[in-house]
Amino acid sequence: MTRATAREIAVQICFELDFHAGDAEEILKDRLSNERFTQLKDEVDLYESRPSAKQAAYIRDVVLGVRDHLAEIDSDIAAHSHGWSVNRISGIARSVLRVAIFECRYLEDVPQGAAINEAIRILKDYEDPDVVSFVNGILGSIFREEENPE
Repeated sequence: MTRATAREIAVQICFELDFHAGDAEEILKDRLSNERFTQLKDEVDLYESRPSAKQAAYIRDVVLGVRDHLAEIDSDIAAHSHGWSVNRISGIARSVLRVAIFECRYLEDVPQGAAINEAIRILKDYEDPDVVSFVNGILGSIFREEENPE
């Protein structure tokens, strides 16, 4: 499994957590189980192969990190989405934004440009071009501001 595939699985789990008040640890345990991958491998390309220990740890770190920093991340999204509340942004776009922001801020081994490019690549498979442009604009605005604080 590639890092890109692991990232997309992390986005999907973050998306799911928006709709389930369940424990993130339990959801991760289920979603990363052999049974889950066996069940989905013929239906969804992302699940063709099990994650290595390193990729499973990455998925866990991202999902739990997004959960732990959710208020801060959502505050940044709201501040840069110009007239859109976070809840008005589609669930998948919101999850992609959260993962990209978490990666840029908290994962030292993920370059900012790679996180943003991967976020946009993932989102293109789920949303129309207007939403992709909107998300790209939010990410660009957040990280330009961080590079050039006033």
